[in-house]
Amino acid sequence: MLICCVASKSDVWKGGNLLLKWTVSLVLSTARYSRLTYPGLQEPAANLQCERQFLGVKRDQFGFQTGFGMEANFKEWDIVVFGATGFTGHFVVEELARVADEENLSWAVAGRKMHKLQNMLEKTGKRIGRDLDNTAIIKADVFSVTSLKEMCQKAKVLINCVGPYNYYGDAVIKACITEKTDQVDVCGESFFLEKSQLLYDQYARGSGVYIVGGCGFDSIPAEMGVLYTEKQFKGELVSVDNFIKFHHQGAGITVHAASMESFLVDLVRVLDRRHVRSQLLPKDLPKGQYQRNRLPVFYQKSMNSCCLPLINADGSCVERSQSYFYQKTKKRPVEFRAYLCRPNLLWIMAMLGFGLVWGMFGLFSWGRKLLCAFPRFFTAGFFSNQGPTKEQINGTSFVMTFEGYGYSGNHRHVLKPDKKIVTCVTGPDMGYVTTPICLVQAAVVLLKERDKLPQEGGVYPPGAAFCDTSLIQRLNSHNVKFSVLETD
Repeated sequence: MLICCVASKSDVWKGGNLLLKWTVSLVLSTARYSRLTYPGLQEPAANLQCERQFLGVKRDQFGFQTGFGMEANFKEWDIVVFGATGFTGHFVVEELARVADEENLSWAVAGRKMHKLQNMLEKTGKRIGRDLDNTAIIKADVFSVTSLKEMCQKAKVLINCVGPYNYYGDAVIKACITEKTDQVDVCGESFFLEKSQLLYDQYARGSGVYIVGGCGFDSIPAEMGVLYTEKQFKGELVSVDNFIKFHHQGAGITVHAASMESFLVDLVRVLDRRHVRSQLLPKDLPKGQYQRNRLPVFYQKSMNSCCLPLINADGSCVERSQSYFYQKTKKRPVEFRAYLCRPNLLWIMAMLGFGLVWGMFGLFSWGRKLLCAFPRFFTAGFFSNQGPTKEQINGTSFVMTFEGYGYSGNHRHVLKPDKKIVTCVTGPDMGYVTTPICLVQAAVVLLKERDKLPQEGGVYPPGAAFCDTSLIQRLNSHNVKFSVLETD
């Protein structure tokens, strides 16, 4: 505090940017060392080749060839929630129970332990005032290929809530492709989302299955927010800056430690992700010659906030969707950047301090165990093994502001954009209200609007999968609101 008082304002900003650079350098350098010591990370290229060979060798076991699996019309349940007893899973069940009545859906829950599923249904039923005692229960274990296949044989659409997905996601995708079951998940792990598209897309296309990852707060609001902004823009939109603010009442914000574990697991694969992206994304994506340059940490006057880049799956999902549109229609991709807004620079410095701690601990197995054992201590209460209270969930909301820039007339990509639009996505608690809403509505769209999805099955990011559907309208009617704030 004393340093901040004595130093000039420019010196403080320089210090914040220097701290951010140190944090990123520490993560990357530690990742290089971790890759030599962490099992399975020695040679990313060789690992991916082994996974491809595994798919080929085991093709009969998982039925990746077309012609396998039961057609959707003959399946017992419209939607099955896998991992229903998890902290996020039981909120998804609560939302699905409400939506099932609106949409006349048949549904079931799945997990490892029957008594936990029964207890969860009983408690959820009391909480929402519905009798869920007769809800079907399917026993399935992520370590049992047979049980996963039997589960998918009964489901038209699977909602997968079992993470971390870098550990457990592959087996579920393989079972879905085998049994011709569409899947949505709540994954926010960028490496897994990109790796699964690289490895499984061709098999999903052959089976006619839609695998759509990142259908929670990561990354439906960002993906659909960019598409909404582009549709409202009169001209050619070339870039979007997304500024995210979280609001809370006196109880504060808490996130369950399972989300932290997923982030740490994804952090380990930061260098492997570079190799995956080099194969997944085309190298000829056009970019405008006019680039908007920002410091890593900056003050945004329009938001009255200090901002720093947001590290989550939104950027990966938007970039892959824009790449898909370019490959299909040659439409110039919209450049996307996401930023987290905080009230002052002290907040930013504190967050970067925690980033340094995570950089030192998160890339080693002993460090991850320590962080996961004492999440409340190492994150100043932001993560906990108990998760948020009902009071905290009810008092939390978010605002995503999209500032879009483009051209009103000729495509003058050398000059500064001459047109601006500002749109907004708002909603309740990110992890345990908005995420279930987005996830369930995405599943309903897969079920009911198949004619509006991409012509072929495959592994898609949300924007590519749902660009022509009614998902935005559905979210608007379920308290995740899209609006235009300003336009030239």
